[in-house]
Amino acid sequence: MTTNTALPLSASAQAALGTSAPPTLATAGLSKAYGPITVLSAVTLDIYKGEVHAIIGENGAGKSTLMKLLAGYVSPTAGQLIMNGQAVEFADAAAAEAAGVVLVHQEILLAPDLTVAENLFLGRELSRGIMVDDRAMNRRTTDVLASIGAHCGPRDLVGDLPLAQRQLVQIARALLEPRKVVIFDEPTAVLANDEVAALLDVIRGLKAQGVAVLYISHRLDEVQALADRISVLRDGKMIGTWPAAELSQRDMAELMVGRQLDVLYPAKRPQPSGDPLLIIEQLSVDHAAVQASLAARPGEVLGIGGMIGSGRTELFEGLMGLRPAHAQRIALKGQTIRHRSVKGWQELGLVYLTEDRKGKGLLLDEPLAPNLTLQALNRIHPRLALDQRKETAALEKAVGDYDIRVGSMHLDAGQLSGGNQQKLLLAKIMMTNPSVVIIDEPTRGIDIGNKSQIYDFIDQLVRSGKACIVISSELPELVGLADRVLVMREGRIVAELAGKQITEQNVVYAATSKEALVAGLHGQGHLTTTEGDNHNDKRDHDYRDS
Repeated sequence: MTTNTALPLSASAQAALGTSAPPTLATAGLSKAYGPITVLSAVTLDIYKGEVHAIIGENGAGKSTLMKLLAGYVSPTAGQLIMNGQAVEFADAAAAEAAGVVLVHQEILLAPDLTVAENLFLGRELSRGIMVDDRAMNRRTTDVLASIGAHCGPRDLVGDLPLAQRQLVQIARALLEPRKVVIFDEPTAVLANDEVAALLDVIRGLKAQGVAVLYISHRLDEVQALADRISVLRDGKMIGTWPAAELSQRDMAELMVGRQLDVLYPAKRPQPSGDPLLIIEQLSVDHAAVQASLAARPGEVLGIGGMIGSGRTELFEGLMGLRPAHAQRIALKGQTIRHRSVKGWQELGLVYLTEDRKGKGLLLDEPLAPNLTLQALNRIHPRLALDQRKETAALEKAVGDYDIRVGSMHLDAGQLSGGNQQKLLLAKIMMTNPSVVIIDEPTRGIDIGNKSQIYDFIDQLVRSGKACIVISSELPELVGLADRVLVMREGRIVAELAGKQITEQNVVYAATSKEALVAGLHGQGHLTTTEGDNHNDKRDHDYRDS
């Protein structure tokens, strides 16, 4: 691995990219500070026509700030933007788009009450005379959706779409007009494997058309597959730029964190024993999951695998009372439970960490302390009297215990990086001292350094005698963390894996192929199928939020 900071693109590298022109977009000494806190310091970067240039770094390294500077969302404190050899200033994002630079945000920024076509053309509607030309907009929307592999139509309401399809609609909006520079900020974080593959092909197509692509992702396999060059940000500074062919995924990870990485996953624990802390029998969730049964034991990480849309999240939202659901029996710590809400479950020792930390998990415009203590108000503010000293002490302890990187204790939650938001959310649900913790997508959009920390937190949690259910789309995460894995497909638990049976191949096979069930892989010692076991007892009782 090259260890020196790379210089701007050499003549030979320019020739390899087929260009001798100046960079399509470049920065010179770009810096950004918010008051006394500098988040980006003297960054120099260049990107050329027909190049995919990846930017990697830990959460909080400055990637999103750099992208917003390039796309006109914020103005630099110092330094310059240079486009095709000329210094430019973008007054706002509209000015950047007019110049041909567009940012595809990690967050979904769409109007949920409008159709897909209305979102794509919002502010730039096509007209025929004095009338909006809905037919023309629908046709163009259909074409661009097909080009990126989206499975929705122009007349669908965005608010009715799954999260992955909303992300594809957002990408479609960015690609509706010809662009010179397209910046993708974690575009695949919520996409299924087939959607990821389709999007990567779209990006390769943009490159072939001569578009300059900046690609930000924590998925290092995608970076390796796509990028011509890779730049590394660390603590707001540009560490260097390398040809992608020179860096392995481990090289990238070590450059991001600035140290050699130990083993990513904690050592597996002794086989869990003891009576289950949580038992679910024949739980069905309306339009999402069918007669699912499972048990989670103390000291166990129970993984939940399956493709996006298989019903994983919906199953546990039904359990928590967030969706209409019915069950034969639910028991926690040996006690049969009926008619419980999220608050009721929390009081009994069961908590759920949502996959949507920005939309459902945190109050982004509120300070850190109330975000942390919101689920434990009776402990922090007894008798409804505000105890700021106790709340501040709780925040200081959580910041230390969970290594939440904050420049100030007075920040709003939305000012934290994604990894630190996730650690704040984990600290929040642990404030109630639960016995069973359900974590949905624990490391989505999280850099490798923070991933390692969160895996250690989960390991400490189960070693203390708690049970943890981890719902994850990342196969290495399931293999590395779980003592058992239940695989879902089409709303059913179809297989159970344990020990050496837990492989990426077995999870994918069970999640995607009915052949796995027909052939009976359990007979080959690979996995135990459960489909069919859940059809025997139809005596479901109501299990709804009271």
